[in-house]
Amino acid sequence: MKLLQTHQVPEDTVAERLSDYLVGKSLHLPSRKSVKKAIDRGLVYVDGKEAETGLWVQPGQLIEIMANDDPPPRIFTLDIPIIYEDEYLAVVNKPSGIPVSGNQFRTIQQALPGVLRPSPLPDALRIPRPAHRLDAATSGLLLIAKTSTAAVRLGQLFERREVEKSYQAIVIGKVLGGGRFREKIHGQEAETSYESLEIVPSRRNGHLSLLQLHPLTGRTHQLRIHLSEAGHPIMGDKIYGTPGNVYLGKGLFLCATGLTFAHPFSLENMNIEIDPPNKFRLLLEREKRNFS
Repeated sequence: MKLLQTHQVPEDTVAERLSDYLVGKSLHLPSRKSVKKAIDRGLVYVDGKEAETGLWVQPGQLIEIMANDDPPPRIFTLDIPIIYEDEYLAVVNKPSGIPVSGNQFRTIQQALPGVLRPSPLPDALRIPRPAHRLDAATSGLLLIAKTSTAAVRLGQLFERREVEKSYQAIVIGKVLGGGRFREKIHGQEAETSYESLEIVPSRRNGHLSLLQLHPLTGRTHQLRIHLSEAGHPIMGDKIYGTPGNVYLGKGLFLCATGLTFAHPFSLENMNIEIDPPNKFRLLLEREKRNFS
């Protein structure tokens, strides 16, 4: 195994369990979970012996942190547009129809090592980690952590609701103006603001509306549920939609189009926006032509 870091316990250190002492002492192990995982995998040595979680650290001891010698990950080959990238994080434009992560090979996460530059930082992740989730059927902006510390800090931003997300969706029916949905989802508070951007007539559905959406909470399927319960299901929604609103091969008309957050290292205000896929404009234009 390759030695990553050595650490001499200072003489004035009060005795403490290794799993507590190491937290924050190494860029390679930025969290309590990562410390415990490294100890369990035999990657931490104290005075030349493989350490255990319950070991008490004493002044003068030498702690060594070793590299993980796992074989390189299998890469799922997928063309993913990169919107922003630095040594800490990236923002990619996720295609629809692919899950972000999970117990399968064909995921966005398994494709990331093949499209992102490896981070040169000492706590670089072998496989970059998505910092939040998007439904498999949803396309658009996905924030990625490239280092362990970035993963922790981005997670904290989401926990504090300091990441603003915006979406565009085509829904069935005529939606005028704007407002908020506040219906609970699975017994939990949920809130979504919306604004109507465009309304077109439709022979098949009466009208279609292009909406700008801002989820103010982060419940699973929040946008899809709120719009369905309001009587305006998203076009192409096979779960919460109604029969006849699914166009064969076109998928779900929901795209994450905006991310705003403070960069967790530079503190720069990141305001990233993209246009929804071409299928949005093509559908609206086709519906207008068919109606006329």
